[in-house]
Amino acid sequence: MSSLILAATLAASSALAQSIVPETTLPAPPTTTAPQSTPVAPPAGPRTPKPIDSLFEALKRERNPERARGIASQIIADLNDSGSATVNLLMQWAAAAIKEKRNAAALDFLDQVTVLDPGYPEGWNRRATLHYTMGNARKSMADIAEVLKREPRHFGALAGMAGILMETGKDELALKAWEDYLTIYPADRDAQEAVAKLSEKIAGNRT
Repeated sequence: MSSLILAATLAASSALAQSIVPETTLPAPPTTTAPQSTPVAPPAGPRTPKPIDSLFEALKRERNPERARGIASQIIADLNDSGSATVNLLMQWAAAAIKEKRNAAALDFLDQVTVLDPGYPEGWNRRATLHYTMGNARKSMADIAEVLKREPRHFGALAGMAGILMETGKDELALKAWEDYLTIYPADRDAQEAVAKLSEKIAGNRT
């Protein structure tokens, strides 16, 4: 269950990210890794309120799963757009590299994203996904923590955290992560089912 939810969340995020910039307008990505002296942007200041806040409120109120899924898709699209053409381009290159199984190149692009715009949650989230697929759950969890520092309502990151915790046998922590997820996205039936099964499992272990 956790793997299916995690995979679905990550796939949706990746697919929407690829739609930020049309591929036909993209310059070709570099054939080598980035220069060692990557320019560092000034620390990002507080982000101004965005229309995404009203989307999160709508998602929290919505009880119809289909309508909630549509709102969630809009939120993911908004989270994917950094507001920077450079960062969006690096994210596009990373998505292409991941698709082509060039994980080292993808990791390099995502490292650049987190340096250029450390306040952009999706850069950390995409790198967390890549670390997870490369078998490094510890680094994935560290990046998820960075996502949630910047956007505590990032339900995709919470789903990833819950999935990893379930896979490592930390059921009570996984349950807390799913419960946090449901406070943001209460109409997600898969998450509801995960909470019910985990609660039953934990209760059974205590008897």
